[in-house]
Amino acid sequence: VQLVESGGGLVQPGGSLRLSCAASGNIIPPYSMVWRRQRPGEGREPPCAEISSTGTVLYEEDVKGRFAISLDSANQTVYLQMNSLKNEDTAVYYCGLWDGPERYWGQGIQVTVAS
Repeated sequence: VQLVESGGGLVQPGGSLRLSCAASGNIIPPYSMVWRRQRPGEGREPPCAEISSTGTVLYEEDVKGRFAISLDSANQTVYLQMNSLKNEDTAVYYCGLWDGPERYWGQGIQVTVAS
């Protein structure tokens, strides 16, 4: 399984970005796709957003109401719409796919929120 993220970059506080992650390979439903992040100087955090192939969605409290995760099952692509971005959202964002006991991760993509 391979995961390829796209859509990161530099954005001003209060702005928006949409991250995408395309999965390829032998993926057997049910599965979940997640986004987690690693802020500068810190370790990787638990997922900030998760969506299952059955439609269940979970958010970490800090992003609830600002971020929205969605899944295009046909194309095995997960999106993270990030609105009202704050400086503290600056991080490398990693896409993950959880398929049974298997865990797969993308290479990560930089998101920088700065004036």
